[in-house]
Amino acid sequence: MNILTMSGKGWVVIPQELRRRYGLKKGDRVHVVDYGGVISIVPASESPIDSTEGMLRGKESLVKALIKSRQEDADRGK
Repeated sequence: MNILTMSGKGWVVIPQELRRRYGLKKGDRVHVVDYGGVISIVPASESPIDSTEGMLRGKESLVKALIKSRQEDADRGK
């Protein structure tokens, strides 16, 4: 377990070992999540669609099929 010290501005430094393990680099964005007594730092993905693409392998991307279906509904005025 790592113990961090918070600066006067509220800054903390994520240890190098954890930055390497999770591929965090300068300029990367993270979410700070409050789980009711536990604070968690979660890497933010740039595009949720791109980051989850391929998780459920099949002939067609389920996300892309849903986006296409919703666009067709919108074109029909639904």
